[in-house]
Amino acid sequence: MTKNRYFQLILILGSLTALGPFSIDMYLPGFAGIAADLNTSVANVSMTLSSYFIGISAGQLLYGPLLDRFGRKKPLFIGLIVYILASLGCVFVTDINTFIGLRFIQAVGSCAATVASVSMVRDLFPVKDIPKVFSLLMLVVGLSPMLAPTIGGYVTEDYGWHTVFFILMCMGILILLAAQIGLPNTFKPDTSISLKPKPIITNFIIILKEPQFYTYAFAGAIAFSGLFTYVAASPILFMDIFKVNGKTYGWIFAFMSLSFIGASQLNSFLLRKFTSEQMIFGALISQSFISILFLVLAMNDLLNLHQTIAMLFLFLACLGISNPNTAGLTLAPFSRNAGSASALMGAIQLGFGALASFAVGVFVKNSMLPMVIIMVVSTIVALIILIFGKRNIKKTITTSQDEAVAIVH
Repeated sequence: MTKNRYFQLILILGSLTALGPFSIDMYLPGFAGIAADLNTSVANVSMTLSSYFIGISAGQLLYGPLLDRFGRKKPLFIGLIVYILASLGCVFVTDINTFIGLRFIQAVGSCAATVASVSMVRDLFPVKDIPKVFSLLMLVVGLSPMLAPTIGGYVTEDYGWHTVFFILMCMGILILLAAQIGLPNTFKPDTSISLKPKPIITNFIIILKEPQFYTYAFAGAIAFSGLFTYVAASPILFMDIFKVNGKTYGWIFAFMSLSFIGASQLNSFLLRKFTSEQMIFGALISQSFISILFLVLAMNDLLNLHQTIAMLFLFLACLGISNPNTAGLTLAPFSRNAGSASALMGAIQLGFGALASFAVGVFVKNSMLPMVIIMVVSTIVALIILIFGKRNIKKTITTSQDEAVAIVH
């Protein structure tokens, strides 16, 4: 594969993965305008975000079997068409209930892009290169939370919130064209895969029983819920507790994104000297130490704004190291049903992320302590799962079977 072709594939796969984050973040600055236009409350508008998250989690499990049964491009094409039409519907929406429904449909459509991109990484690249590829994808995806709310703010202010959904529709069209033209048919349809509920559930159970899958999927997802905890708690932490203004909060959020992106890129270089297993273990040990220190400092009220930013920066950097490696090792044992495996991995990650976000909503009010406690608990639970789960893995598959390279325990 030439360097240009490699770069082209990363760019298209990164665009597919970034569609979801843009759809979540870009319309956030328009909440007040949407509430006024649709004669409803901001709380009701936030239900459109909830319906989007429900759509993503449902879509993860829907597309996995479809991608394995029909190949990658057909379900991706249909999903993106659904996304484009739902985005167009949002441009002309006139009542909140229709908007909530369209956001759910939009999420189900965008989910095809997310699941297909992860599956195609497994198809297109040697398994030993997957963590490095995921690191590069994170660079593309990591820019989304930095760019989307800023672009959305300017668009909303100058042209109104409807225009945001017109731009998302145009993004969907461009990504659809790029995927159809630039991505190869990476996977032959497997007609032996049934789409009846019982075989689908059985297939997910078979995947779930694989020790390498459940060890790295659950350890990775529970550790990664620390990111969801931070994102959900950050407006309360910075704007309510530390009293920074909206503009400063935006810069802090962008700075934190650099931590996660920078660490995921550092991961590519460290993989030349260390295995993915060593990287995950080292990152989780570091994350445990940082989160416990964070908790001790928070309990004794020893953190000002800058020190809190520093602790969160280090915490998120650990996630930037562990996440590409847990994703790579979770999917490594699967070639025949990589679509279902990536869908199940995504659903597990999103499920724990939603749980962490919900916990933040319930407990984080006027103190950072509950946020830090959630981070400590999730990190230590992830480390325990990793330590005990690894005992059940007879050999860790780190490259495809035909290359016959494995790390034996």
